[in-house]
Amino acid sequence: MGEVIAGVGVSHIPALGAAMEVGQEGPAGTVFATFEPVREWVERLDLDTLIVIYNDHASAFSLELYPTFAIGAAASYAPADEGYGARDVPDCEGDVDLSWHLIDSVIPEGFDLAICQQLDVDHGFTVPLTVLYGRPQEWPVRVVPIAVNVVQQPTPSAQRCFDLGRAIGRAIASFPENRRVGVVGTGGMSHQLQGQRAGHINQDFDHRFLAGIADNPASLTSLSNRDYIREAGSEGAELVMWLVMRGAMSETVKVAYSGYHVPVSNTGAGVIALESLLAQ
Repeated sequence: MGEVIAGVGVSHIPALGAAMEVGQEGPAGTVFATFEPVREWVERLDLDTLIVIYNDHASAFSLELYPTFAIGAAASYAPADEGYGARDVPDCEGDVDLSWHLIDSVIPEGFDLAICQQLDVDHGFTVPLTVLYGRPQEWPVRVVPIAVNVVQQPTPSAQRCFDLGRAIGRAIASFPENRRVGVVGTGGMSHQLQGQRAGHINQDFDHRFLAGIADNPASLTSLSNRDYIREAGSEGAELVMWLVMRGAMSETVKVAYSGYHVPVSNTGAGVIALESLLAQ
């Protein structure tokens, strides 16, 4: 059977990936130090597969065609060219069997996933991999990408994202093969890139979110999409993707590590590493 061993919530800021890649001194080195403990922790887990919950930044999808939820079911995923060339990172090997099991399990529960048998993945997906594994010749885990629309209104609610995570957790538990699975929720934390509130960062909300995601996710699922935009900014609303990760885990979790750094490219950058304690 499959087992969710761990969950990670992590920002996917492009500058964060660059800082983790080079490990510079100065401000970038401070960011590197904030996120390095999670890399060491993940290396000890010996995971087989990562399910990465991310949003596409108009690389594979566009505003004219943007599914609410989409899942990759491909043998491999190449880094997307986001207008300045693809990131110099390896292609990702897909866990095709687990992808199709999730599709066959989650869609009958009422979650309409768009199925992508070809999918390039952008920084929303590859930066968290760099945070967790550095720059290896090849990634040490297989992946299942799950894209969430947090770009084009209307976007799914925090509760809907958490419920999707619960369905994913049940599907993993029913998988007929052994899999040590990690689930990564990406995006955020608070930031806004445009409009009158461009540069908005709410450190108080970010810290409350880091506390709530572990011990009181109901306090976060009760917030409306408007609440998230008001508190965390239009792009900070990406935090609902962390709730997909949290929903896939056991009800009770242990916090292995939590870190926060501000600002990183006008963004509050956070990370939390969770260990499952009880079966779903």
